[in-house]
Amino acid sequence: MTSAGETNQWNWKSRFFTIWTGQAFSLFGSRLVQFSLVWWLTLSTGSATVLATATLAGLLPEVLLGPFIGPLVDRWNRRRVMMLADSAVALVTLGLMALFWTGQVQVWHVYAAMTLRALVGAFHWPSMQASTSLMVPGEQLSRIAGLNQALNGVLSIASPPLAALLLGFLPMHLILSVDVLTALLAVLPLLFLQIPEPARTQTAAGASSTAVFWRDFQDGLTYVRSWPGLVAIILMAMVINFLINPAFSLMPLLVTEHFGGGVFELSWMESLAGVGVIVGGIALSIWGGFKRKVYTSLLGIIGMGLGIVLIGFAPGHLYGLGLAGMALVGLMSPITNGPLFALIQSTVAPDMQGRVLTLIMSLCSSMSPLSMLIAGPVADRLGIPFWYVAAGMVCLLMGAGAFFIPQIVHVEDQVRTGSSASDPASLNGRVPAAAD
Repeated sequence: MTSAGETNQWNWKSRFFTIWTGQAFSLFGSRLVQFSLVWWLTLSTGSATVLATATLAGLLPEVLLGPFIGPLVDRWNRRRVMMLADSAVALVTLGLMALFWTGQVQVWHVYAAMTLRALVGAFHWPSMQASTSLMVPGEQLSRIAGLNQALNGVLSIASPPLAALLLGFLPMHLILSVDVLTALLAVLPLLFLQIPEPARTQTAAGASSTAVFWRDFQDGLTYVRSWPGLVAIILMAMVINFLINPAFSLMPLLVTEHFGGGVFELSWMESLAGVGVIVGGIALSIWGGFKRKVYTSLLGIIGMGLGIVLIGFAPGHLYGLGLAGMALVGLMSPITNGPLFALIQSTVAPDMQGRVLTLIMSLCSSMSPLSMLIAGPVADRLGIPFWYVAAGMVCLLMGAGAFFIPQIVHVEDQVRTGSSASDPASLNGRVPAAAD
């Protein structure tokens, strides 16, 4: 006879992984279509400015609107948000399909579609992440985060070649139909499975929706500011994004100018990074990390720093050392990011997670354009390897130094001991409302 504990464990697994599988299909379709659209822009225009504009179109909604989307995600029914978001992606893609099918598509249509898809994604991602903490037991969150990281690695490797294969055999409107199908696969489980909702602050009688929104927005900022350890982790994440993003953007130049390689050598660098992400994600999903999640992330930061330093120090004739460094960076990426997401999901109040997650992602994403403005001139003046060495050393020192900062080491204890501005009893308490 199955025990109650075993039944409960099966219940959360069957519900969560059914929803997770649908979302994985949707993510795969989005990655495949995104690559196809970028390739279409490349062939149609051959313009670097067009590609840069397309990148901004996919980035700006999250950077500019993320902090304002968080309060809405925390106030609205998250299951419905996810269903509407996936449905909206399908509708946007259907419109683009019609334009390609009739031969009327123009570059600005693709810009608009990318912007709308990014806007919808800015609602969907925090809704799924915040819902995960209410569906998955706290001790399993690091493993789920590792699984998500491994999935991203698989999609990064598999989506581009599959998209390239389809581009060789199918017209663009049929390739876009994949995204519509996978979006529907994501919606289907949500029609039948419930997602717990957190207990929410009651709205005062007579309060306008605008007043409620701004109160929720200010409460989110106050919540983060009153938690020193969380503020320190956000600042570290911003620094890491500032340092790491240019390293990947400068990779083609590093391969061609420093290692004297070509597209084959570049593909090996990117592929090994993807393989490293998969291995690291699977390892984290099996291991689960240290009991203190922050220790696992700090170890990952140190490992990433070491990998980047190896790439920067590798002489031009030791391309293999650069490959090893890149594989290490990929391996340590899920070890760094997975536990951080799990830490937020397990310690941030359930009704605050949308605001906290969108604020973190917005601040981290904003580092990309800023860092590229600085990294380009620095690399031109001091050499591309210099950026890798400097970025890696900063990561190494920051990861090691954080072990001696009590606010960071004890970030998970701060909530349990009530040092947050919110009621500590409500922070870890999972009081799900009935999802309808």
